[in-house]
Amino acid sequence: MTASPSGSSTSEAQRFLDAHPEIEAVDIVLSDLNGVGRGKIIRRHELMGLYEEGRHVPVSIMALDITGEDVHETGLTWEQGDKDLRVWPVPGTLVPLHGTTPPRAQVLVTLFALDGTPFGVDPRHALKAQVDRLADRGLSAAGAFELEFFLLSNERDADGRIQPARAVVDGRASTKTEVYSVDHLHGMEPLVSDIYRAAAIQGIPVETLISEFAPGQYELTLRYRRDMLRAADDLVMLKRLVRAQARRHGVAACFMAKPVEAYAGSGMHFHVSLWDDAKRNIFAEIGDERFASNLLHGLGGLSATLSESMLVFAPHANSWRRFVSNAYAPVAASWGVNNRSVAFRVPAGSPTNRRVEHRVAGVDANPYLIAAVTLAGLMKGLDDRLDPGPETTGNGYAADATSSAIPSDWRSAIELAAGSAFLEQALGAPSHHAFVAIKRAEYLRVARTVSELDYRLYLHEV
Repeated sequence: MTASPSGSSTSEAQRFLDAHPEIEAVDIVLSDLNGVGRGKIIRRHELMGLYEEGRHVPVSIMALDITGEDVHETGLTWEQGDKDLRVWPVPGTLVPLHGTTPPRAQVLVTLFALDGTPFGVDPRHALKAQVDRLADRGLSAAGAFELEFFLLSNERDADGRIQPARAVVDGRASTKTEVYSVDHLHGMEPLVSDIYRAAAIQGIPVETLISEFAPGQYELTLRYRRDMLRAADDLVMLKRLVRAQARRHGVAACFMAKPVEAYAGSGMHFHVSLWDDAKRNIFAEIGDERFASNLLHGLGGLSATLSESMLVFAPHANSWRRFVSNAYAPVAASWGVNNRSVAFRVPAGSPTNRRVEHRVAGVDANPYLIAAVTLAGLMKGLDDRLDPGPETTGNGYAADATSSAIPSDWRSAIELAAGSAFLEQALGAPSHHAFVAIKRAEYLRVARTVSELDYRLYLHEV
């Protein structure tokens, strides 16, 4: 038996097996740089071996693009002979899956070299490094993600376009924005109930469900965690859960950032605050302060590093279609109080609960990388005592509020990320190199693809 470098224990596995004699197999899930779950399904009798010795996986599992193809420019394929590394379980993530036949479970895993050192291209390790940097300053982070997504029909409409899923209760179609409609949610009640039931089984603190600002769009919120790694684990597990339960009800859960051009896209808003060793929120104002200096400096760091970090928050070609005015996605490195037109919103509420809502990332981004870069940006702002500039009040899409615009396109974001010393520090050099290489390969794949739009614009015109 080898000591687990992830902190997992064989006693956790044994307790689980004793409590769940019905479980026949277990999904072991590793998040790659794109946030795609990669791994294996193992049989029940193999679970103790995973906890005792880990499990070998090829190094190239972290060199894959969004389609699962090797990106050789990462240096993680043939240059290393596609050698084996070892995954180990993430403590607390071994849970039953709801509705599987035969009964299965799931456990998140994280990647290490054979000698037990963290493998630098695992996105969970990137977040762990930033959590450790905070701890060295006597600080910890608390936070939660919001999950916006579409429920779509598995059939296209007569023009070949995607369409919202019909209500699973009675098949009723909806083609209008039913934002905040409770009656609309009732049409998805069996699916919603299964999502909540599955989340309870897995210990995921899912809270509010909302009908969002587009036909077929929804949002689920998660309870705040004082453990930032677990907050990101929650989002990873919830996303997988929603996709699986939707599929069982005959609809598709879509986590593209902008699946429908005429409506708002889907974000992954990230709420975060910082706490000192005395369990005080350092963003909370004291006395007559309007804003705490730590909050302003943190916002300054987020604003100063946003452009070079945009590739993390908008990692795919489709991500960039979300950033349009008046669509609840930011178009500038702006901040404001109780204002949903800015990049960094300070929600209304008591000083004790003061936090930043980072509204930039799309739901297609990797939550471990989002959190890692956000924490690094906050620390830079605190260390350098950065000024965030004036508060945006009113319309954050107005011309005078967008002077600090984000990069205009995906290619610009890739090049800014490639040359960013800040992003290299935030992700770690190995993850930074591999992530940029994967994004460049994906960009080239998209750029050389002749699309249906090309034919519509040019086939009979040029």
